[in-house]
Amino acid sequence: MQRRTTLLLLLAATLIGQPQPAKSTFLVIYKPGPSFIQGKPLKEQPLQEHGRYILSLYGKGVLKFAGPFGDDTGGAAVLETASEAEAKTIVANDPAVVSHIFVTEMHPWELVQWERLSKK
Repeated sequence: MQRRTTLLLLLAATLIGQPQPAKSTFLVIYKPGPSFIQGKPLKEQPLQEHGRYILSLYGKGVLKFAGPFGDDTGGAAVLETASEAEAKTIVANDPAVVSHIFVTEMHPWELVQWERLSKK
């Protein structure tokens, strides 16, 4: 038992020291799609499943920021994933995209480290 514990501790120490794969940031813009109910604000659209999905992405550490636009024209989300393919899959599986309530536009986003630059 002690040998197994020692091996697990060694494995954990090795993994902790390993560099994590680089993540990429993507900006996703949600716009009204063909199933968007015209004349109704976002809060009256059938977006419950979308909300649960977005919350699950936050729980997994994939979603960094998200929210609706103040003028009811859609919303945006910032995703951090290992690849563009992963980000595209996540967006394609969003229930609001599947049901055509939203159409999306996605862009790779190179964030500027303003805090670091301002200290120079």
